[in-house]
Amino acid sequence: MTPFLAEIIGTMILIILGDGVVAGVLLKKSKAENSGWIVITAGWGLAVAMAVYAVGGFSGAHLNPAVTIGLAAIGSFPWADVPSYILAQFIGAFLGGVIVWLHYLPHWKETNDPGAKLGIFCTGPGIRDNFGNLVSEIIGTFILVLGILAIGANKFADGINPFIVGLLIVSIGLSLGGTTGYAINPARDLGPRIAHAVLPIAGKGNSDWGYSWIPVVGPVIGGVLGALFYKAFFLA
Repeated sequence: MTPFLAEIIGTMILIILGDGVVAGVLLKKSKAENSGWIVITAGWGLAVAMAVYAVGGFSGAHLNPAVTIGLAAIGSFPWADVPSYILAQFIGAFLGGVIVWLHYLPHWKETNDPGAKLGIFCTGPGIRDNFGNLVSEIIGTFILVLGILAIGANKFADGINPFIVGLLIVSIGLSLGGTTGYAINPARDLGPRIAHAVLPIAGKGNSDWGYSWIPVVGPVIGGVLGALFYKAFFLA
């Protein structure tokens, strides 16, 4: 499997399981309806772990433009490969959003809240404040990339690293996710947001394009800062 295909498949798995758990919690007549934030954060953590297990041996399982750009910024990944990785991640995220829509197909028309439907595909702030929301995404992704690099530097038993990265996602969600829904990944947010915009989802509202730049720009800034911080203080 090529790294390009691996990043498509890995990011698709990430979104199927990640957006899937949100759909289960938010959509009416789902058996997981109203099961809450703990279920969502646990589902996202396991989604990341499963995606990394699936394709880590083929592409390194970046699955996130902020990770790819952060690694390139410190010389741990070639800049020449950044565009293809990012393109693959966005394709995979879009496909994952489409599959979640198909999986929950009978439930969309049973759900009246267009905001809940949008929230399945992408993030939105608890309090809309562009600067505060941007800062939240920067901090969350800073911790993500710093944590991934720190986990990778430790010698764990073979095969345990993806699970620990999944726990990192759960931790970020529980501690920092309440402000913006913790996109911490431009592809994870924008790819499914595009899917929301183009799919014939029953009763959907707008795709909130006015907010959409924040979960793209914030994670890229945070990812680069997290990688630079790791290089400056952990590798000095």
